[in-house]
Amino acid sequence: MDLVREVFRLKFENKMSNRAISVALNISKTTVSAYLTRANIFGITTYSQIQTLSDDELKVKIFSASIVGDKKQLSKIDFTYIHKELKRKHVTLKLLWKEAAVKDSSFSISYSQYCRYYHNWQKNNQLSMKQVHKAGEKTFIDYAGTTIPVVNAKTGEINEAQIFVAALGCSQYTYIEATWTQSSKDFLNSNIHAFEYFGGCSEILVPDNLKSGVTKACRYEPSINKSYRELAKHYGAVVIPARVRKPKDKAIVEGSVLIASRWIIAALRDRIFFTLDELNTAIWELLDNYNNQAFQKREGSRQSIFEGIERETLKKLPSSRFEIADWKNVKANIDYHIEVEHCYYSVPFKLRGKEMQAHYSDNSVEIFSNGQRVAIHPRLHRKGQTSTIKEHMPKGHQDYGDWKPSRIINWANTLGPDVKNAIEFLLNGREHPQLSYRSCLGIIRLEKYYSKERLNNACKRAIEIGGVSFKSIKSILEKGLDSQPILKNGDEKIEHENIRGAEYFQ
Repeated sequence: MDLVREVFRLKFENKMSNRAISVALNISKTTVSAYLTRANIFGITTYSQIQTLSDDELKVKIFSASIVGDKKQLSKIDFTYIHKELKRKHVTLKLLWKEAAVKDSSFSISYSQYCRYYHNWQKNNQLSMKQVHKAGEKTFIDYAGTTIPVVNAKTGEINEAQIFVAALGCSQYTYIEATWTQSSKDFLNSNIHAFEYFGGCSEILVPDNLKSGVTKACRYEPSINKSYRELAKHYGAVVIPARVRKPKDKAIVEGSVLIASRWIIAALRDRIFFTLDELNTAIWELLDNYNNQAFQKREGSRQSIFEGIERETLKKLPSSRFEIADWKNVKANIDYHIEVEHCYYSVPFKLRGKEMQAHYSDNSVEIFSNGQRVAIHPRLHRKGQTSTIKEHMPKGHQDYGDWKPSRIINWANTLGPDVKNAIEFLLNGREHPQLSYRSCLGIIRLEKYYSKERLNNACKRAIEIGGVSFKSIKSILEKGLDSQPILKNGDEKIEHENIRGAEYFQ
């Protein structure tokens, strides 16, 4: 209070300006003005009036009701209740202040004082959290650094199971699950299982910067995995990853990971698991105990706070579960087919050579061009399979351009008769020759890496052994088999020191 008294001395005794006082005492001009305004309200116009006041009396007048001021008014404020209520969605300090004034007509604390009291209490009270998370606002997501071994009962092979952890921000209610990998598919499935365990979804998902959720980590504009963004959209949420090297952004899940490691992973350290289902059953049994365990420095447990505050604020789950699908950039070849996981799907022939995106799940493949879906196919699962929709083909199964079977055959003929024969074999082997264009072009382009002579020999060998395909001919060239004679039945004789031969049995 000595500084406050000095302000008034310089003003009333030395008649200095507010700016001069701020420079002399190294405080802001606004602070000087505020002190003088408060003094004027209480009718203080001379320095002698200041001298008659004790520090506590001066504090009440200049700072109104400070944190150590009107104890009678302060006793009417339940700070613990305020702190708890602020976790509810849409609850603000102003709302609580108005409610307090309505309940008690003698409540005379101003809104600014009310806010100051609470923030001082929050700062000094050890039970308050550094971050206040609104109920239903955030879900924090990460993987534990520790894995749990699972033994294959048949082979004895040991695989390390990854531990997925998701925790709600307000109640710290936690879901834990073991998966084989941290791949995008496992990660998305674990998110879905967490939402179903919580019975709803929060407004914001805060994952760590995992490759399965965040394509490119960046403090300002992280790139979210497209499938993860689609999942969030399906559940009405938004993904905001934690900042790189900012552990406080995800302190909730970091704490949950640590406690989960102690309560669950450590508790299972001496048990042997033979299946992932067996491991998850054991984890979920311990998880129930973990969520019901009473807090040490807070009232209640994760379960009780979740049931009392957070459950009702979560977004309701949609009627249908999110179907996990991947995205891939694709390009239609001259046969107007795109490739997904070694299977081929047609698009309208006019889109040949165009860049597109394929959205594929276990059941279907959707193909998009400029954001518009141009084709949908049932998902194929055997390598080399082709799905062709008739409407995608040009009239008469001929492209309107120059790519006709005769053009490819003539091109192959310039490389040699055996290349031509192999190309004709492929074109005649399909109901629609266009479906063989991709393989034919692959064979023809092998001439860039090998001589015409070698390519002819490889094609001849492929025809004779009944293996005419791009992969077969390429393999023959790579292994140098094009220069080797083809052995007929009975011609082949294997020499080896461990083979006794026919003479041994005579």
